[in-house]
Amino acid sequence: MATGNQGNQGKGNQGGGGGDTSNRGFASMDPEKQRDIASQGGKAAHEKGTAHEFSSEEAREAGREGGKAAHEKGTAHEFSSEEAREAGRKGGQASGGGNQGGGNKGGGNQGGGR
Repeated sequence: MATGNQGNQGKGNQGGGGGDTSNRGFASMDPEKQRDIASQGGKAAHEKGTAHEFSSEEAREAGREGGKAAHEKGTAHEFSSEEAREAGRKGGQASGGGNQGGGNKGGGNQGGGR
């Protein structure tokens, strides 16, 4: 009686790495090839009009979760004070902000003086 897996009888794992993973499927591909295939899929979905469009709230939540995971893993970028200053400046410009709170850099009267 023939089986559907006759061609692989006695061959075991052909991945070459000695582990118990096969050399088939998306997960076993080179990361660059995975990115290329995923990119093609994303482009096709956008052209077709079926791609998910993130709302600003969804994007904010996804970024928050990704940052949290990166910190837990220890792979998050640690900003220098100069990088943090630059990021804050760009964020303020993008928001159309500027000095909205009447911030007092000069250290003037901040208390209830007479």
